[in-house]
Amino acid sequence: MKYRHNFLTLFLLGNLFLLGCSQKKETIAITDAYFEKVAPEFKGDIAFETTAFVEQFWRVAGNTGFNKTVYKIVEQLETVGFVEEVTAPKGAILTYRIEKRPMKRPTWEPVDARLRILGEEIPLLEYKTNRNMIYQYASSTQIDGITAEVIYLEKIEDLEVLDVKGKIIYTNMSPYRVYKKTIVEGGALGLITYNNPDYLQPEKNVTSIQFRGIPYNEDISAWGIALSYQAKERLEKKLSQGKVTVNAFVKTKIYPSEELTVVATVKGSELPKESLVFSAHIQEPGANDNATGVGTQLEMASITANLIKSKKLDLKRTLTFLWGDEIISTRRYIEEKEKRTSAINWGISLDMVGENTAITGGTFLIEKMPDPSAIWTRGNDKHSEWGGRKMKLEEMKPHYLNDFIITVFKEQGKRSNWEVQTNPFEGGSDHTPFLDADLPGILLWHFTDQFYHTDNDRIDKVSQETMKNVGIAALVSAYTLLNSDTTTASWILEEIMQVAKSRLTTEFELSKDAIVDGASKKSQIEILNAWSDWYVKTIATVKDMTTDPDIDEEIMISQNKIRAFSENLLSQL
Repeated sequence: MKYRHNFLTLFLLGNLFLLGCSQKKETIAITDAYFEKVAPEFKGDIAFETTAFVEQFWRVAGNTGFNKTVYKIVEQLETVGFVEEVTAPKGAILTYRIEKRPMKRPTWEPVDARLRILGEEIPLLEYKTNRNMIYQYASSTQIDGITAEVIYLEKIEDLEVLDVKGKIIYTNMSPYRVYKKTIVEGGALGLITYNNPDYLQPEKNVTSIQFRGIPYNEDISAWGIALSYQAKERLEKKLSQGKVTVNAFVKTKIYPSEELTVVATVKGSELPKESLVFSAHIQEPGANDNATGVGTQLEMASITANLIKSKKLDLKRTLTFLWGDEIISTRRYIEEKEKRTSAINWGISLDMVGENTAITGGTFLIEKMPDPSAIWTRGNDKHSEWGGRKMKLEEMKPHYLNDFIITVFKEQGKRSNWEVQTNPFEGGSDHTPFLDADLPGILLWHFTDQFYHTDNDRIDKVSQETMKNVGIAALVSAYTLLNSDTTTASWILEEIMQVAKSRLTTEFELSKDAIVDGASKKSQIEILNAWSDWYVKTIATVKDMTTDPDIDEEIMISQNKIRAFSENLLSQL
C-alpha cells in the first residue's frame, strides 16, 4: 500500500539506508572470517554418524541408551583433545566433566511388546516394528501376557456407570487423563489408547505411533499400549462387530540408576568469566528429536577443538557445550553457579536440527526470544503447529540475539540455498531455562514434522546437509559473539537500526489495513509502541559486548532515531 512520507520520515529513511549500506559491508567482513574457518571443516560426518548411533536407543535419563550416548560423546571429545577436568593440567583450554546424580525415581526402558486380537493371526502391533507402542513407565505383564475383554471409554463421565474392573480400556483420550480413574481407582487391567494429532497426518502415516506415558507408581504395576492409526482402525472395526478379547504382552525394565550430564568447556583466553552455552538434550527416542541435536553439537565441539589446537582460532570468552536431560540439565547448569567458572551471556538450544524437510515437512526455524510477535501474531509471523500462548508485554525479552542469529543463519541460507524461517516464542525446550533466568536464549529447530515424537522418526528422515548448515551457522554465531568487542557492538547497532526500520514499517502498514477493516486506532498504536519499545530496549543490550564508554553515545543516538522514526509513523495512522 502506498502512503505519503513527510520530511522527517524521508530524512530518517535516508539515514537508515546509509547505515544499512555501510553496515552490510562491515557485517559481512566480520562474519566472513568465521565462515571461512568453519565451512571447510564442517563435513557433517561426525554429526550424522553420532545421530545414527544415538537413534538406535529409546532414551530417557539413566537408561541404557541414554548412558551409552553419554559415553559416545565423551569418547569423541577425548579423541579431539578434551581432557577430563579432574586430571586436566593447570591452564588447560579444552576440558569436560560427567556430572552424576542419583535419580529420585528409577529409570525405564522398553524391551518387547505385542498386542493381538484373539481369533486373528496377525498381531495388531509388535514392538519390533512399533517401538513407541509401550507407554513410558509401563510395567511388564506376565510372560504369556494378559488376556481380557476390551471395552471402549468415550468420555471420563462414562466411568460413573461403567464397570472397568478386570477389563482392558480402549479410549481416544490421553492416558494421563484416564490412568488414575481406570487403573488406580477402577481396577482396570491395562490401557489402550489412540490420540495422534492431525499434524502427524495419521491417515497417510498409518503405522506411526506418537509416544505416550503414564505416571510412575511403585505401588501399582500398570501397563499401557498406544496404537497407530492402522491398528486403531482394525480394533474399532472389530469392536463394532461385538465383544473383543485381546492378549497384551509387555516387557520393560524399571531399575535404579543415576542421571548423567556432559559439560565440555573451551576456556576463553581474555574474558574466561563470560560465556556462551550450547545445549542439546539426549532423552527422547527419535532420530531428529533429538539425536540430531546431540550429533550436530558434538561435531561443533570437535571442530572448535581442532581449530583451537591448530591455532586457527582464539576465543576471548568461554564456550560451553552441554548434553543432558531436556530442560532439567540446562536449568540446573544455570542455577548451580558454584559449579560454573563463567557467567552466562548467551544460550542456544539445538533441538531437531537435522531434518530432511522433503520427507518430514515443515522448515528450519529460529524460535525468537519473546518479542511482540508472540502477542500480536500477524503478517508473515506465524506460530508453528506446536503452538504458543498469547504473551503479555511484561514478558517480553528485548535483546540483539534475535536479529543477530537470524542475520547469520540467513547468510548461511544464501550460501547453501537453504531455507531459514522464524517463529514467535512458544517454549518447551532448552532455551526456556535461559529465559526464565533472564538470560538471552534462542531455539534452533524444525516444525511441522509429520513424524514428530513417533516411531517413524528414524535415520532415514535425517539430512546430513541440514546438520551441516545448522552447525556452520551456529558456530559462526558463537565465535562472533565470543570475540565481540566495540566494533562488533557498533555494527550490530546498525543492523538493529535497519531491521527495526523494516519491522516498524511493516507493522505500520498492517495497522493501517487493520484500521480500515475496523480495528481501533488505539489498539494499533499499542502495537507500534510495543515494537518501538522492544527495539529501543534491544539496542541497549549491545552494551554487554564492550566496556568502551563510547558505545553509550552510539546507543543513545540509535535509540533516539528509533523513537523518532516510530513517532512519525504513529502520526500517520
